[in-house]
Amino acid sequence: MSATATDSLVVAPQWIGDAVMTEPLLRRLHARGERLTVGALPWVAPVYRAMPQVHEVIEFPFAHGGLQLRARRALGRELQGRFDAAYVLPNSAKSALLPLLAGIPRRVGYLGEARVGLLTHRLKNPKGKPPMVAFYSALSGATGVEGDRPRLQLKAGEADATLRAFDLSQRGYYVFAPGAEYGPAKRWPPGHYGALALQLDAPVVLLGSAKEAPLCEEIAAHAPGKCLVLAGKTSLAQAFALIASARAVVSNDSGLMHVAAAFAVKQVALFGSSSPLHTPPLNEAAHVIWLKQDPAYVPSLDCAPCFERECPLGHLRCLNDIRPERVLSILQ
Repeated sequence: MSATATDSLVVAPQWIGDAVMTEPLLRRLHARGERLTVGALPWVAPVYRAMPQVHEVIEFPFAHGGLQLRARRALGRELQGRFDAAYVLPNSAKSALLPLLAGIPRRVGYLGEARVGLLTHRLKNPKGKPPMVAFYSALSGATGVEGDRPRLQLKAGEADATLRAFDLSQRGYYVFAPGAEYGPAKRWPPGHYGALALQLDAPVVLLGSAKEAPLCEEIAAHAPGKCLVLAGKTSLAQAFALIASARAVVSNDSGLMHVAAAFAVKQVALFGSSSPLHTPPLNEAAHVIWLKQDPAYVPSLDCAPCFERECPLGHLRCLNDIRPERVLSILQ
């Protein structure tokens, strides 16, 4: 690292999938000599510890939601004089406050929520819902970012230690990530997951947050003896290791879908209310199923993508009609 390296603070998004999709941006910044410190909420911080280009991770002491101005001012005072530049990845006004309060002279981000006075270098928000990886990478100022692909890297020995902890073997199991924080309109039915598990030739590890443990238990009840429910029982770093070591991953459009893609694991990604044109798993080993794009599926899904948390029409055809046998045919 050059003695004249730029010290940069990256203000991270608050969702795991979004954090994964910022990796190519950070790789670009690091390659041009910027020493990167990422500020992230605690549940997102482990994503950045799986990026070797990140020099330091600071866990923000902020709760989800709310301005929390006093805490931002206190942290801003602690960070005074440390950074030459800041990249503000969320579009909210409050996320741009910390770099201003820390006196960081160059502050880069997208326009949004009256941030004109908070940012010194502002990009216009593209119309519609653009591919998110390129959206983040554009903050580097580089062109040709459309081909960027996120990559994550485990620390030495992390996979082996995790496999030993849960009595699993490398490529000896499948991973299902059946949750989706956004809402039910992004979740393949538990019965479908269970039916698929029964037909696979290896055990299935069910991953997710503690809130998703009941959903995972329901799936396991549909496939007696086939599933190991680890939702809420792993750290995020352990979940990464289990995904990276799996034979294949089946998931909804979720943060763990992007994790699997960044580890280049074979995967099947099931899309319902959202769109793979906006947040695809960028992995050559990924297979996306989205009935909206299936010419053989009739009647066509004119309602998709609706981007709603729950199906506004009450039928959830976009996910209910993806049969377990179709997913099985890809995994075999």
